[in-house]
Amino acid sequence: MNVADRIQNLRKAKGISQEGLADQIGVSRQTVSKWESEQSLPDLEKIILLSEYFEVTTDYLLKGIEPKPDTPEKWIDARVFAVTGTALNFIGLVAAIMVWIEEQTTEAVAIGLIIMAMGCMIMAIGQFIGENRKSALRWFLVVNVWLLALIPISCAFNCIQGTLGRFSWMLTPIPQMGNSYLAYALCWLAYLVFCILTDLVLVRRKVR
Repeated sequence: MNVADRIQNLRKAKGISQEGLADQIGVSRQTVSKWESEQSLPDLEKIILLSEYFEVTTDYLLKGIEPKPDTPEKWIDARVFAVTGTALNFIGLVAAIMVWIEEQTTEAVAIGLIIMAMGCMIMAIGQFIGENRKSALRWFLVVNVWLLALIPISCAFNCIQGTLGRFSWMLTPIPQMGNSYLAYALCWLAYLVFCILTDLVLVRRKVR
């Protein structure tokens, strides 16, 4: 197929006559007829006008080269970041509890919070460069509220009750037993209620 055939095929596909095409390009009907009968070739200016009118490339008109289809960019699924962030948050919580059990120092809370901060940062990166962001965010929040809320609630509870009157015992990754079993039970109840209510709100609103 040559230039003449491509012009003719494009014109017929568009459902326009030679006279109609001539009006669109700004030439006479005889000129279009000569193009299609291979008596002459359109100049560069007319090739550009033809490509714009038929919405094809000049390479296609002149050489018959079809444009390559646009390849969509391959985005990383944001849910991969959500899973990775959740894993780090879980590791952070477990590490904080284990360090506290072994050493019983405030560094346990610091270690846990640092690792959890890394998990949340990874999740945030996924929200910028990943796809399926909304579902990833909803899933991440529903699961991680249980991991992220324990240390802050534990520290707040210990500070309120002033466990053993020592500051080092206030900053712990899990609630500490004080003089009141009721207060200790209420702390865990508050943790459960907070996480369950948060999950219910997130599921209902679907993280809009």
